[in-house]
Order: sequence, then structure tokens, then C-alpha cells
Amino acid sequence: MAQYAYARVSSQSQNLSRQLDRFLALGIEKRHIFSDKISGKEFVRKNYNALIRKLKKGDVLFILSIDRLGRNYDMILKEWTRITKDIGADIVVLDMPLLDTRTRTGDLTGRFVADLVLQILSYVAQKERENLRERQREGIASAKKHGVQFGRPAVPQPDTFSEIVREYKTREITFCEALSLSHMKKTTFYLRMSQLFAAHPTYDL
Repeated sequence: MAQYAYARVSSQSQNLSRQLDRFLALGIEKRHIFSDKISGKEFVRKNYNALIRKLKKGDVLFILSIDRLGRNYDMILKEWTRITKDIGADIVVLDMPLLDTRTRTGDLTGRFVADLVLQILSYVAQKERENLRERQREGIASAKKHGVQFGRPAVPQPDTFSEIVREYKTREITFCEALSLSHMKKTTFYLRMSQLFAAHPTYDL
């Protein structure tokens, strides 16, 4: 039986130290600790996949929290099942002692209880994310209804914009002068000019 650990953070700027220190304090060999710096949305994780290939029946995998396995209900359950059922390894979640699939003599904290607790926790976490997204959508809809504007304010377009475009296209003024007269940046000027021609395809320069 071998002991392994997996640490993950969601971005390159985040630090793995807290997770790694916990594993080393448990006596897990450094060569048996795998880590990734990548979002839980993706499971194309080089070191996680390398760890899965190493795990054998009877091994124990330590993780700090259950969300290290995935980011949603389905993903977490899928990985939990792959490790504990398909491979036959055990999982210990350090931040949640009930999530320990190792069978212990004399108490109920074993594979069955861990599986049950996992499903409940994963479901609650997923529902909370869905509720949060719904509250955000409702909040945005309510704000828009009351006139709140989101995003950057639109750049005002001068009434003389079509004339500025005509003078620019006929080379009566330079591009820099056109930008100055219209009070726009380069990208905005080109966008508004293309919109002008799209709205008036027969516009006479």
C-alpha cells in the first residue's frame, strides 16, 4: 500500500504551499505528491492524470478538500467513483474527516458513510452554485429594469460624424484629424464608420 496526495490551485498566481505542507506533515513522500495549477473546469491535468495512472488497489489518496477533485457535482462523483470503485484505492479528505473511505474497526466511518456524505455535500455545493447564478441573473434583470447600465458607457457620436467620415475618405482631413474631431479612438472610429456604411450602403461620399 502506498500513500499519495494531490494538490491543486486554480491559477498560476496561487500558492500550493498550504496543501503541500499538510501532506508532508502526514509523512507522505514528496515524490508521491502531485500538483497542478489549473482550473477545476478542465480535467486535462498532466499531473493529476499521472497520479491516476500510479494509483493501485489498496493505495490511499489524500486531498485537502473535495473540490480538488472537480468543480461540480457530476465531476466530483465521477472521479470519486473512478478512484474508489474502478481502481479500488481509498480517499481521505483532510478538511472533512467523514470523507475517509478507509474501513475502521468499531465505528461507522467507512466507505459507505463516506460515499453517502460525499453525495450530499456535492449536491448541496452544486445547488448553491446554481442558486448563486440564478440570484445574479435576477439581480442583473432587476437592475436593468430600473435603468442601471452595465459595461462601458457608449462613446457619444457627434452629429457631424458622417461629414467627418466623408472628409476623411476624400482626404480632406487626415486620420488623426478625423479621430480628434469625432473624439474617438481608432477602433471605435472604424467600428462606427463600418456601421454607418452598413446602415447606408448607398451613402454618397
